[in-house]
Amino acid sequence: MTPPESEGAASETLIASYLGGPARTGSRFTFWLGLATLIGLAGVAALGLLAAPADDVQGDAVRIIFVHVPAALGAYTALGVTAVGSVMWLWRRSVWWDVTAHAGAEIGVLLCGLTLVTGMLWGRPTWGTYWEWGDVRLVTALILFLVMVGYLSVRALGGDADSVATRAAVVGLVGGINIPIVNRSVNWWANRTLHQQSSLTDGKLADLTLFTLFLAFVMAAMAILWMMVHRFRIGWLERQLQARDLDEALAARRAEAAR
Repeated sequence: MTPPESEGAASETLIASYLGGPARTGSRFTFWLGLATLIGLAGVAALGLLAAPADDVQGDAVRIIFVHVPAALGAYTALGVTAVGSVMWLWRRSVWWDVTAHAGAEIGVLLCGLTLVTGMLWGRPTWGTYWEWGDVRLVTALILFLVMVGYLSVRALGGDADSVATRAAVVGLVGGINIPIVNRSVNWWANRTLHQQSSLTDGKLADLTLFTLFLAFVMAAMAILWMMVHRFRIGWLERQLQARDLDEALAARRAEAAR
């Protein structure tokens, strides 16, 4: 049984082929992208640790911002891709979108976990505690993380590929609904969070700090793209292998029945 065909399947296959060769997960594009990302991340680390000034109130603890905020925005982006991919799978039954959704979920869970950990490390010197259950941003972010871990758990259960994709897509949609809730929680429930509202546009950040932060955003986007390409290609090859194995098994059964 081959993966279900849908409108645009030829272009999807072409894109999948471009992202890597038939038996590998990378290409010249991903090589140079990865190299540029490593160089850029080294630059962010140097600027963030050595050049950017300490905060008047938070001191050197503010340097966690160069990891925490890009990781959070990256998690929103990757899990947003999962939500879109889930919708498209339910609508078109396109393997391309299902593989894309799965890739986004794995990267999103990684970044969401990093966001939670760095937030706890930042909260200890700033708020005097690693965790506050009354903080709506912390709780909604944790819920998002657990929902998407559930998404990966559904994937890991195995079974018919299409059925697994459909069940996972439903969970992916639940996670997608939670993304704007996490993002806007500090505005909607300002009296129930220790988090401050965005500092990017209020002029409170020094120019070098702001430049380093935006550079970190760019590097995070490049890193996410690099991981997405590789994880997509792995998932695509896995689906093709599953289809081939199933075709071979069906052919063997037909041969036995014809004897």
